[in-house]
Amino acid sequence: MGWRLCMGADQTRGMARILVTEKIADGGLDRLRAAGHEIDLQLGLTPEELEVAVVGAHALIIRSSTTVTAEVIAAGQDLVVVGRAGIGLDNVDTAAATAQGVMVVNAPQSNILTTAEHTMAMLLAQARNIPQAHAALVAGRWERAQWEGVELADKTLGIVGLGRIGKLVAQRALAFGMRVVAHDPFVAPERARQINVELLSLDDVVAQSDFLTLHVVKNPETLGMISEELLAKAKPNLRVINVSRGGVIDEAALAEAIREGRIGGAAIDVFSTEPTTSSPLFGLPQVVVTPHLGASTAEAQDKAGGTIAEQVALALAGEFVPFAVNVSAAEASGVVRPYLPLAEQLGRLFAGLSTSITDVLEIGYEGHLAESDTRILTLSILKGVFSKVSDDPVSYVNAPRLAEERGLEVRESSSTTTRDYVNLITIRGGGHAIGGTLVGLSAQPRIVMLDDYSIDLPPANHMVVVRNNDVPGMISAVTGVLGEAAINIDDMHLGRSREGLASLMVLATSEVVPAAVQAAIRAVPGVVSVAAL
Repeated sequence: MGWRLCMGADQTRGMARILVTEKIADGGLDRLRAAGHEIDLQLGLTPEELEVAVVGAHALIIRSSTTVTAEVIAAGQDLVVVGRAGIGLDNVDTAAATAQGVMVVNAPQSNILTTAEHTMAMLLAQARNIPQAHAALVAGRWERAQWEGVELADKTLGIVGLGRIGKLVAQRALAFGMRVVAHDPFVAPERARQINVELLSLDDVVAQSDFLTLHVVKNPETLGMISEELLAKAKPNLRVINVSRGGVIDEAALAEAIREGRIGGAAIDVFSTEPTTSSPLFGLPQVVVTPHLGASTAEAQDKAGGTIAEQVALALAGEFVPFAVNVSAAEASGVVRPYLPLAEQLGRLFAGLSTSITDVLEIGYEGHLAESDTRILTLSILKGVFSKVSDDPVSYVNAPRLAEERGLEVRESSSTTTRDYVNLITIRGGGHAIGGTLVGLSAQPRIVMLDDYSIDLPPANHMVVVRNNDVPGMISAVTGVLGEAAINIDDMHLGRSREGLASLMVLATSEVVPAAVQAAIRAVPGVVSVAAL
Protein backbone atom coordinates (compact mmCIF):
# COMPACT_ATOMS: atom_id res chain seq x y z
CA MET A 1 0.00 0.00 0.00
CA GLY A 2 1.00 3.64 -0.35
CA TRP A 3 3.87 5.52 1.26
CA ARG A 4 6.26 2.57 1.08
CA LEU A 5 9.16 4.97 0.59
CA CYS A 6 8.34 6.79 3.78
CA MET A 7 8.50 3.51 5.67
CA GLY A 8 11.63 2.15 4.04
CA ALA A 9 15.36 2.53 4.37
CA ASP A 10 15.53 5.20 1.68
CA GLN A 11 13.75 7.63 3.97
CA THR A 12 16.96 8.44 5.82
CA ARG A 13 18.57 9.85 2.73
CA GLY A 14 15.39 11.16 1.08
CA MET A 15 16.03 9.24 -2.13
CA ALA A 16 13.37 7.59 -4.26
CA ARG A 17 13.57 5.95 -7.66
CA ILE A 18 11.24 7.74 -10.06
CA LEU A 19 10.46 5.93 -13.32
CA VAL A 20 9.67 8.35 -16.18
CA THR A 21 8.31 6.75 -19.35
CA GLU A 22 7.57 9.80 -21.51
CA LYS A 23 9.23 13.10 -22.32
CA ILE A 24 8.74 15.55 -19.45
CA ALA A 25 9.99 19.13 -19.26
CA ASP A 26 13.59 19.13 -18.02
CA GLY A 27 12.85 21.74 -15.37
CA GLY A 28 10.52 19.40 -13.51
CA LEU A 29 12.93 16.47 -13.61
CA ASP A 30 15.79 18.70 -12.52
CA ARG A 31 13.73 19.76 -9.51
CA LEU A 32 13.27 16.13 -8.48
CA ARG A 33 16.97 15.41 -8.95
CA ALA A 34 17.83 18.42 -6.82
CA ALA A 35 15.64 16.95 -4.08
CA GLY A 36 17.89 13.89 -4.07
CA HIS A 37 15.70 11.52 -6.09
CA GLU A 38 16.92 9.18 -8.82
CA ILE A 39 15.33 9.74 -12.25
CA ASP A 40 15.06 6.53 -14.28
CA LEU A 41 14.17 7.70 -17.79
CA GLN A 42 12.93 4.83 -19.97
CA LEU A 43 10.99 6.01 -23.01
CA GLY A 44 8.88 3.92 -25.37
CA LEU A 45 8.36 0.91 -23.12
CA THR A 46 6.01 -1.84 -24.22
CA PRO A 47 3.34 -2.91 -21.68
CA GLU A 48 5.43 -5.95 -20.80
CA GLU A 49 8.59 -3.87 -20.41
CA LEU A 50 6.72 -1.39 -18.20
CA GLU A 51 5.69 -4.15 -15.80
CA VAL A 52 9.35 -5.07 -15.41
CA ALA A 53 10.66 -1.51 -15.19
CA VAL A 54 8.17 -0.45 -12.50
CA VAL A 55 9.46 -3.06 -10.06
CA GLY A 56 11.26 -1.21 -7.27
CA ALA A 57 10.10 2.24 -8.42
CA HIS A 58 8.59 4.53 -5.81
CA ALA A 59 7.01 6.89 -8.34
CA LEU A 60 5.91 6.61 -11.96
CA ILE A 61 5.55 9.70 -14.16
CA ILE A 62 3.72 9.45 -17.48
CA ARG A 63 1.86 11.50 -20.06
CA SER A 64 -0.88 10.24 -22.39
CA SER A 65 0.85 7.41 -24.25
CA THR A 66 1.65 5.15 -21.27
CA THR A 67 -1.16 2.95 -19.99
CA VAL A 68 -0.95 2.16 -16.29
CA THR A 69 -2.98 -1.01 -15.90
CA ALA A 70 -3.89 -2.97 -12.80
CA GLU A 71 -1.06 -5.33 -13.74
CA VAL A 72 1.42 -2.44 -13.74
CA ILE A 73 0.15 -1.27 -10.35
CA ALA A 74 0.44 -4.79 -8.96
CA ALA A 75 4.00 -5.10 -10.26
CA GLY A 76 4.91 -1.79 -8.63
CA GLN A 77 4.72 -2.99 -5.04
CA ASP A 78 6.87 -0.07 -3.90
CA LEU A 79 4.84 2.58 -5.72
CA VAL A 80 3.76 5.55 -3.67
CA VAL A 81 2.45 7.72 -6.48
CA VAL A 82 1.61 7.74 -10.19
CA GLY A 83 1.90 11.20 -11.74
CA ARG A 84 0.27 12.19 -15.03
CA ALA A 85 1.85 15.31 -16.54
CA GLY A 86 -1.44 16.62 -17.88
CA ILE A 87 -5.15 16.47 -17.12
CA GLY A 88 -6.64 13.25 -18.48
CA LEU A 89 -6.35 10.02 -16.50
CA ASP A 90 -8.23 7.59 -18.72
CA ASN A 91 -4.91 5.77 -19.25
CA VAL A 92 -4.51 5.07 -15.51
CA ASP A 93 -6.43 2.40 -13.60
CA THR A 94 -7.18 4.70 -10.69
CA ALA A 95 -9.35 2.12 -8.94
CA ALA A 96 -6.51 -0.41 -8.89
CA ALA A 97 -4.13 2.27 -7.63
CA THR A 98 -6.50 3.26 -4.84
CA ALA A 99 -7.00 -0.37 -3.80
CA GLN A 100 -3.23 -0.71 -3.45
CA GLY A 101 -2.90 2.61 -1.61
CA VAL A 102 -1.09 4.29 -4.50
CA MET A 103 -1.80 7.98 -4.94
CA VAL A 104 -2.67 9.21 -8.44
CA VAL A 105 -1.92 12.85 -9.21
CA ASN A 106 -2.20 15.02 -12.29
CA ALA A 107 -1.56 18.59 -13.38
CA PRO A 108 -5.12 19.82 -13.95
CA GLN A 109 -4.32 23.48 -14.50
CA SER A 110 -1.27 23.08 -16.72
CA ASN A 111 -2.95 23.00 -20.12
CA ILE A 112 -6.30 24.69 -19.61
CA LEU A 113 -5.38 27.83 -21.54
CA THR A 114 -3.46 25.92 -24.19
CA THR A 115 -6.38 23.56 -24.84
CA ALA A 116 -8.86 26.43 -25.06
CA GLU A 117 -6.63 28.20 -27.56
CA HIS A 118 -6.24 25.03 -29.64
CA THR A 119 -10.02 24.69 -29.65
CA MET A 120 -10.28 28.17 -31.15
CA ALA A 121 -7.55 27.33 -33.66
CA MET A 122 -9.46 24.22 -34.75
CA LEU A 123 -12.69 26.22 -34.87
CA LEU A 124 -11.14 28.82 -37.17
CA ALA A 125 -9.36 26.20 -39.25
CA GLN A 126 -12.67 24.41 -39.80
CA ALA A 127 -14.57 27.61 -40.53
CA ARG A 128 -12.05 28.86 -43.09
CA ASN A 129 -10.68 25.55 -44.46
CA ILE A 130 -7.14 26.67 -43.76
CA PRO A 131 -5.38 23.25 -43.82
CA GLN A 132 -7.12 22.19 -47.05
CA ALA A 133 -6.33 25.45 -48.81
CA HIS A 134 -2.72 25.27 -47.65
CA ALA A 135 -2.29 21.70 -48.88
CA ALA A 136 -3.76 22.58 -52.29
CA LEU A 137 -1.63 25.66 -52.75
CA VAL A 138 1.70 24.03 -51.86
CA ALA A 139 0.75 21.21 -54.24
CA GLY A 140 0.46 23.76 -57.02
CA ARG A 141 -3.31 24.27 -57.11
CA TRP A 142 -4.96 27.69 -56.70
CA GLU A 143 -8.38 26.66 -55.33
CA ARG A 144 -9.79 29.91 -54.04
CA ALA A 145 -13.41 29.19 -54.90
CA GLN A 146 -13.43 25.63 -53.61
CA TRP A 147 -12.42 26.51 -50.09
CA GLU A 148 -14.87 29.28 -49.35
CA GLY A 149 -15.44 29.53 -45.58
CA VAL A 150 -17.98 30.93 -43.14
CA GLU A 151 -17.83 33.71 -40.56
CA LEU A 152 -18.02 33.01 -36.86
CA ALA A 153 -19.94 36.20 -36.09
CA ASP A 154 -23.63 35.61 -35.40
CA LYS A 155 -23.18 31.83 -35.50
CA THR A 156 -24.17 29.64 -32.55
CA LEU A 157 -21.46 27.76 -30.72
CA GLY A 158 -22.62 24.83 -28.63
CA ILE A 159 -20.34 23.81 -25.76
CA VAL A 160 -20.78 20.41 -24.14
CA GLY A 161 -19.05 20.66 -20.77
CA LEU A 162 -18.84 24.14 -19.24
CA GLY A 163 -15.86 23.51 -16.99
CA ARG A 164 -12.67 25.52 -16.84
CA ILE A 165 -11.74 24.94 -20.49
CA GLY A 166 -15.31 25.29 -21.70
CA LYS A 167 -15.63 28.66 -19.96
CA LEU A 168 -12.43 29.93 -21.58
CA VAL A 169 -13.70 28.84 -24.98
CA ALA A 170 -17.00 30.60 -24.32
CA GLN A 171 -15.20 33.84 -23.47
CA ARG A 172 -13.19 33.70 -26.69
CA ALA A 173 -16.19 32.79 -28.81
CA LEU A 174 -18.15 35.73 -27.42
CA ALA A 175 -15.28 37.99 -28.50
CA PHE A 176 -15.89 36.76 -32.06
CA GLY A 177 -19.54 37.78 -31.82
CA MET A 178 -20.91 34.27 -31.49
CA ARG A 179 -23.99 33.21 -29.57
CA VAL A 180 -22.97 30.62 -27.01
CA VAL A 181 -25.20 27.82 -25.68
CA ALA A 182 -24.04 24.96 -23.50
CA HIS A 183 -24.99 21.69 -21.88
CA ASP A 184 -23.64 20.88 -18.44
CA PRO A 185 -25.91 19.38 -15.76
CA PHE A 186 -23.47 20.43 -13.03
CA VAL A 187 -23.55 24.15 -13.76
CA ALA A 188 -26.33 26.35 -12.36
CA PRO A 189 -28.23 28.41 -14.94
CA GLU A 190 -27.47 31.61 -13.02
CA ARG A 191 -23.74 30.86 -13.14
CA ALA A 192 -23.97 30.34 -16.90
CA ARG A 193 -25.89 33.57 -17.35
CA GLN A 194 -23.12 35.44 -15.56
CA ILE A 195 -20.78 34.54 -18.42
CA ASN A 196 -23.45 35.14 -21.12
CA VAL A 197 -24.06 31.47 -21.84
CA GLU A 198 -27.49 29.86 -22.16
CA LEU A 199 -27.86 26.38 -20.72
CA LEU A 200 -29.89 23.89 -22.77
CA SER A 201 -30.45 20.16 -22.98
CA LEU A 202 -27.92 18.20 -25.01
CA ASP A 203 -30.45 17.60 -27.78
CA ASP A 204 -31.26 21.31 -28.01
CA VAL A 205 -27.59 22.30 -28.03
CA VAL A 206 -26.92 19.96 -30.95
CA ALA A 207 -30.06 21.08 -32.79
CA GLN A 208 -29.29 24.81 -32.49
CA SER A 209 -25.54 24.86 -33.01
CA ASP A 210 -23.57 25.82 -36.09
CA PHE A 211 -20.39 24.70 -34.31
CA LEU A 212 -20.25 22.14 -31.51
CA THR A 213 -17.23 21.77 -29.22
CA LEU A 214 -16.73 19.09 -26.58
CA HIS A 215 -15.01 19.58 -23.23
CA VAL A 216 -15.93 16.52 -21.18
CA VAL A 217 -14.16 13.76 -19.29
CA LYS A 218 -14.16 10.25 -20.68
CA ASN A 219 -16.35 7.96 -18.62
CA PRO A 220 -19.19 5.47 -19.21
CA GLU A 221 -21.69 8.34 -19.49
CA THR A 222 -19.73 10.28 -22.13
CA LEU A 223 -18.29 7.37 -24.13
CA GLY A 224 -19.82 7.59 -27.61
CA MET A 225 -22.14 10.41 -26.54
CA ILE A 226 -21.92 12.05 -30.00
CA SER A 227 -23.72 9.17 -31.65
CA GLU A 228 -25.53 8.59 -34.91
CA GLU A 229 -28.83 9.23 -33.12
CA LEU A 230 -27.65 12.55 -31.71
CA LEU A 231 -26.09 13.69 -34.99
CA ALA A 232 -29.43 13.08 -36.69
CA LYS A 233 -30.84 16.02 -34.68
CA ALA A 234 -28.24 18.48 -35.98
CA LYS A 235 -28.41 21.05 -38.74
CA PRO A 236 -26.65 19.93 -41.95
CA ASN A 237 -24.09 22.74 -41.61
CA LEU A 238 -22.95 21.67 -38.12
CA ARG A 239 -19.22 21.45 -37.63
CA VAL A 240 -17.98 19.34 -34.71
CA ILE A 241 -14.77 20.15 -32.78
CA ASN A 242 -13.24 17.75 -30.26
CA VAL A 243 -10.14 18.70 -28.29
CA SER A 244 -11.24 16.87 -25.12
CA ARG A 245 -11.12 13.06 -25.08
CA GLY A 246 -11.02 10.41 -27.74
CA GLY A 247 -13.96 8.03 -27.66
CA VAL A 248 -16.66 10.54 -26.79
CA ILE A 249 -17.49 10.71 -30.50
CA ASP A 250 -18.56 7.72 -32.57
CA GLU A 251 -15.98 8.37 -35.28
CA ALA A 252 -17.59 6.01 -37.80
CA ALA A 253 -21.01 7.61 -37.34
CA LEU A 254 -19.56 11.12 -37.67
CA ALA A 255 -17.60 10.17 -40.79
CA GLU A 256 -20.69 8.68 -42.40
CA ALA A 257 -22.79 11.76 -41.56
CA ILE A 258 -20.15 14.03 -43.15
CA ARG A 259 -19.81 11.80 -46.18
CA GLU A 260 -23.59 11.91 -46.72
CA GLY A 261 -23.79 15.68 -46.24
CA ARG A 262 -25.82 15.48 -43.03
CA ILE A 263 -22.99 17.18 -41.10
CA GLY A 264 -20.86 20.01 -42.48
CA GLY A 265 -17.46 18.94 -41.15
CA ALA A 266 -15.27 18.30 -38.15
CA ALA A 267 -12.01 19.31 -36.49
CA ILE A 268 -10.66 16.48 -34.36
CA ASP A 269 -7.58 16.44 -32.10
CA VAL A 270 -8.23 13.27 -30.07
CA PHE A 271 -9.14 9.75 -31.14
CA SER A 272 -10.52 6.53 -29.68
CA THR A 273 -7.12 4.87 -30.00
CA GLU A 274 -3.90 6.81 -29.70
CA PRO A 275 -1.45 7.07 -31.26
CA THR A 276 -3.24 6.30 -34.52
CA THR A 277 -2.75 6.83 -38.23
CA SER A 278 -6.05 5.30 -39.22
CA SER A 279 -9.56 6.65 -38.70
CA PRO A 280 -12.76 6.73 -40.78
CA LEU A 281 -12.46 10.52 -40.54
CA PHE A 282 -9.11 10.61 -42.34
CA GLY A 283 -9.31 11.39 -46.01
CA LEU A 284 -12.54 13.39 -45.84
CA PRO A 285 -11.89 16.88 -47.27
CA GLN A 286 -14.29 18.47 -44.75
CA VAL A 287 -12.28 17.22 -41.78
CA VAL A 288 -9.31 18.84 -40.05
CA VAL A 289 -7.22 16.60 -37.81
CA THR A 290 -4.26 17.08 -35.47
CA PRO A 291 -2.34 14.45 -33.44
CA HIS A 292 -3.50 15.34 -29.91
CA LEU A 293 -1.92 18.78 -29.86
CA GLY A 294 -4.31 20.34 -27.35
CA ALA A 295 -1.66 20.54 -24.65
CA SER A 296 1.34 20.77 -26.95
CA THR A 297 2.80 24.17 -26.31
CA ALA A 298 6.12 24.90 -24.69
CA GLU A 299 4.38 26.85 -21.95
CA ALA A 300 1.94 24.04 -21.14
CA GLN A 301 4.66 21.41 -21.05
CA ASP A 302 6.76 23.52 -18.72
CA LYS A 303 3.77 24.00 -16.42
CA ALA A 304 2.81 20.32 -16.52
CA GLY A 305 6.36 19.16 -15.84
CA GLY A 306 6.83 21.59 -12.98
CA THR A 307 3.46 20.82 -11.43
CA ILE A 308 3.80 17.04 -11.59
CA ALA A 309 7.31 17.21 -10.15
CA GLU A 310 5.98 19.23 -7.22
CA GLN A 311 3.06 16.83 -6.64
CA VAL A 312 5.25 13.73 -6.83
CA ALA A 313 7.76 15.26 -4.41
CA LEU A 314 4.98 16.02 -1.92
CA ALA A 315 3.58 12.50 -2.22
CA LEU A 316 6.99 10.93 -1.65
CA ALA A 317 7.41 13.10 1.44
CA GLY A 318 4.05 11.93 2.78
CA GLU A 319 2.64 15.44 2.73
CA PHE A 320 -0.67 16.84 1.48
CA VAL A 321 -0.89 16.66 -2.31
CA PRO A 322 -3.33 19.25 -3.74
CA PHE A 323 -3.92 17.45 -7.04
CA ALA A 324 -4.40 13.89 -5.78
CA VAL A 325 -7.36 12.59 -7.78
CA ASN A 326 -8.14 9.52 -5.69
CA VAL A 327 -8.64 11.49 -2.50
CA SER A 328 -12.19 12.48 -1.54
CA ALA A 329 -11.33 16.16 -1.41
CA ALA A 330 -8.41 16.78 -3.70
CA GLU A 331 -8.01 20.47 -3.13
CA ALA A 332 -8.00 22.39 0.15
CA SER A 333 -9.22 25.96 0.36
CA GLY A 334 -7.08 28.77 1.68
CA VAL A 335 -8.94 28.62 4.98
CA VAL A 336 -8.50 24.86 5.38
CA ARG A 337 -4.94 24.36 4.13
CA PRO A 338 -3.09 25.81 7.19
CA TYR A 339 -4.97 23.38 9.44
CA LEU A 340 -3.83 20.21 7.63
CA PRO A 341 -0.69 19.61 9.74
CA LEU A 342 -2.61 20.36 12.93
CA ALA A 343 -5.38 17.92 11.98
CA GLU A 344 -2.89 15.11 11.43
CA GLN A 345 -1.10 15.93 14.70
CA LEU A 346 -4.39 15.86 16.59
CA GLY A 347 -5.24 12.48 15.07
CA ARG A 348 -1.88 11.07 16.08
CA LEU A 349 -2.15 12.47 19.61
CA PHE A 350 -5.72 11.22 19.99
CA ALA A 351 -4.60 7.72 19.05
CA GLY A 352 -1.93 7.97 21.73
CA LEU A 353 -4.59 8.74 24.33
CA SER A 354 -6.59 5.62 23.50
CA THR A 355 -5.53 2.05 24.05
CA SER A 356 -7.62 0.90 21.11
CA ILE A 357 -9.53 2.31 18.15
CA THR A 358 -12.98 3.44 19.18
CA ASP A 359 -16.09 2.34 17.28
CA VAL A 360 -17.15 5.92 16.62
CA LEU A 361 -14.91 8.87 15.94
CA GLU A 362 -16.64 12.22 16.31
CA ILE A 363 -14.90 15.09 14.53
CA GLY A 364 -16.10 18.62 15.04
CA TYR A 365 -15.26 21.82 13.15
CA GLU A 366 -16.19 25.14 14.69
CA GLY A 367 -15.84 28.72 13.46
CA HIS A 368 -14.88 29.82 9.94
CA LEU A 369 -13.67 26.30 9.17
CA ALA A 370 -17.26 25.11 9.28
CA GLU A 371 -18.03 27.26 6.23
CA SER A 372 -15.41 25.40 4.14
CA ASP A 373 -15.11 21.90 2.69
CA THR A 374 -13.38 20.10 5.57
CA ARG A 375 -13.24 16.59 4.11
CA ILE A 376 -9.49 16.78 3.56
CA LEU A 377 -9.08 17.71 7.24
CA THR A 378 -10.96 14.57 8.18
CA LEU A 379 -8.62 12.56 5.96
CA SER A 380 -5.66 14.20 7.69
CA ILE A 381 -7.08 13.25 11.10
CA LEU A 382 -7.57 9.64 9.96
CA LYS A 383 -4.05 9.59 8.56
CA GLY A 384 -2.75 10.70 11.94
CA VAL A 385 -4.88 8.20 13.86
CA PHE A 386 -3.90 5.20 11.79
CA SER A 387 -0.25 6.13 11.50
CA LYS A 388 -0.21 5.51 15.24
CA VAL A 389 -2.14 2.23 15.34
CA SER A 390 -1.78 0.53 11.93
CA ASP A 391 1.00 -1.75 10.73
CA ASP A 392 0.19 -0.65 7.16
CA PRO A 393 1.76 2.47 5.68
CA VAL A 394 -0.94 5.15 5.83
CA SER A 395 -1.78 7.78 3.23
CA TYR A 396 -4.58 10.20 2.45
CA VAL A 397 -5.66 7.57 -0.08
CA ASN A 398 -5.99 4.48 2.09
CA ALA A 399 -6.88 6.04 5.44
CA PRO A 400 -10.66 5.90 4.76
CA ARG A 401 -10.34 2.25 3.69
CA LEU A 402 -8.43 1.44 6.87
CA ALA A 403 -11.24 3.04 8.87
CA GLU A 404 -13.84 0.99 7.01
CA GLU A 405 -11.87 -2.22 7.44
CA ARG A 406 -11.65 -1.55 11.14
CA GLY A 407 -15.33 -0.76 11.50
CA LEU A 408 -14.63 2.81 12.56
CA GLU A 409 -17.62 5.05 12.01
CA VAL A 410 -16.62 8.65 11.38
CA ARG A 411 -19.15 11.32 12.28
CA GLU A 412 -18.52 14.91 11.30
CA SER A 413 -20.26 17.98 12.68
CA SER A 414 -19.86 21.66 11.88
CA SER A 415 -20.84 24.85 13.65
CA THR A 416 -20.03 28.38 12.55
CA THR A 417 -20.11 29.56 16.15
CA THR A 418 -17.34 28.92 18.67
CA ARG A 419 -16.96 30.27 22.17
CA ASP A 420 -13.26 30.87 22.67
CA TYR A 421 -11.49 30.52 19.30
CA VAL A 422 -11.87 31.71 15.73
CA ASN A 423 -11.55 28.09 14.59
CA LEU A 424 -11.50 24.85 16.54
CA ILE A 425 -11.03 21.18 15.62
CA THR A 426 -12.13 18.55 18.12
CA ILE A 427 -11.90 14.76 18.11
CA ARG A 428 -13.92 12.56 20.48
CA GLY A 429 -14.29 8.84 20.99
CA GLY A 430 -13.74 6.02 23.44
CA GLY A 431 -13.98 8.31 26.43
CA HIS A 432 -11.23 10.65 25.21
CA ALA A 433 -11.20 14.02 23.50
CA ILE A 434 -8.70 16.47 22.08
CA GLY A 435 -9.05 19.90 20.52
CA GLY A 436 -6.71 22.24 18.69
CA THR A 437 -6.50 25.50 16.83
CA LEU A 438 -4.06 27.93 15.23
CA VAL A 439 -3.25 31.16 17.04
CA GLY A 440 -1.62 34.48 16.20
CA LEU A 441 -0.59 36.05 12.90
CA SER A 442 1.91 33.24 12.35
CA ALA A 443 -0.82 30.60 12.84
CA GLN A 444 0.98 28.61 15.53
CA PRO A 445 -0.66 25.26 16.40
CA ARG A 446 -2.03 24.81 19.90
CA ILE A 447 -3.67 21.98 21.77
CA VAL A 448 -6.39 23.75 23.72
CA MET A 449 -8.44 20.88 25.09
CA LEU A 450 -7.62 17.37 26.26
CA ASP A 451 -10.25 15.08 27.76
CA ASP A 452 -12.38 18.20 28.32
CA TYR A 453 -9.64 19.90 30.32
CA SER A 454 -8.60 23.32 29.06
CA ILE A 455 -4.91 23.51 28.21
CA ASP A 456 -2.70 25.66 25.99
CA LEU A 457 0.33 23.86 24.62
CA PRO A 458 2.03 23.54 21.23
CA PRO A 459 2.04 19.98 19.85
CA ALA A 460 5.42 18.31 20.34
CA ASN A 461 7.10 15.15 19.10
CA HIS A 462 7.15 13.68 22.61
CA MET A 463 4.38 14.38 25.10
CA VAL A 464 3.19 12.81 28.34
CA VAL A 465 -0.30 13.19 29.76
CA VAL A 466 -0.65 12.54 33.49
CA ARG A 467 -4.05 12.30 35.20
CA ASN A 468 -3.78 12.83 38.97
CA ASN A 469 -5.78 13.55 42.07
CA ASP A 470 -6.08 17.24 42.90
CA VAL A 471 -3.72 17.19 45.87
CA PRO A 472 -0.58 19.22 46.70
CA GLY A 473 2.83 18.05 45.57
CA MET A 474 1.81 16.28 42.37
CA ILE A 475 3.76 18.56 40.03
CA SER A 476 7.04 18.20 41.90
CA ALA A 477 6.58 14.44 42.24
CA VAL A 478 6.06 13.87 38.51
CA THR A 479 8.75 16.28 37.35
CA GLY A 480 11.10 14.74 39.90
CA VAL A 481 10.75 11.31 38.29
CA LEU A 482 11.56 12.79 34.88
CA GLY A 483 14.51 14.68 36.31
CA GLU A 484 15.96 11.55 37.89
CA ALA A 485 15.73 9.89 34.45
CA ALA A 486 17.63 12.86 32.91
CA ILE A 487 14.66 13.74 30.67
CA ASN A 488 14.30 17.46 30.02
CA ILE A 489 10.87 19.08 30.14
CA ASP A 490 10.53 21.49 27.19
CA ASP A 491 7.05 22.71 28.04
CA MET A 492 4.29 22.02 30.52
CA HIS A 493 0.69 22.97 31.10
CA LEU A 494 -1.86 22.15 33.79
CA GLY A 495 -5.27 21.26 32.50
CA ARG A 496 -8.23 22.87 34.18
CA SER A 497 -11.54 21.08 34.43
CA ARG A 498 -14.86 22.91 34.13
CA GLU A 499 -14.82 23.06 37.92
CA GLY A 500 -11.38 24.68 37.86
CA LEU A 501 -9.55 21.65 39.30
CA ALA A 502 -5.95 21.22 38.15
CA SER A 503 -5.84 17.42 37.94
CA LEU A 504 -4.18 16.92 34.55
CA MET A 505 -0.58 17.60 33.49
CA VAL A 506 0.59 17.72 29.87
CA LEU A 507 4.36 17.75 29.47
CA ALA A 508 6.43 18.11 26.30
CA THR A 509 9.73 16.27 26.74
CA SER A 510 13.02 16.37 24.89
CA GLU A 511 12.91 12.65 24.14
CA VAL A 512 10.70 9.60 24.34
CA VAL A 513 9.73 8.73 27.90
CA PRO A 514 10.68 5.04 28.29
CA ALA A 515 8.16 2.55 29.58
CA ALA A 516 10.12 2.15 32.82
CA VAL A 517 9.91 5.89 33.50
CA GLN A 518 6.20 5.88 32.71
CA ALA A 519 5.78 3.05 35.22
CA ALA A 520 7.67 5.08 37.83
CA ILE A 521 5.29 8.00 37.29
CA ARG A 522 2.28 5.68 37.66
CA ALA A 523 3.72 4.51 40.97
CA VAL A 524 3.61 8.04 42.37
CA PRO A 525 0.83 8.24 44.98
CA GLY A 526 -2.09 10.23 43.55
CA VAL A 527 -1.33 9.50 39.88
CA VAL A 528 -4.35 7.97 38.12
CA SER A 529 -2.98 7.33 34.62
CA VAL A 530 -0.06 8.07 32.31
CA ALA A 531 -0.15 8.21 28.51
CA ALA A 532 2.81 8.87 26.25
CA LEU A 533 1.87 10.66 23.02
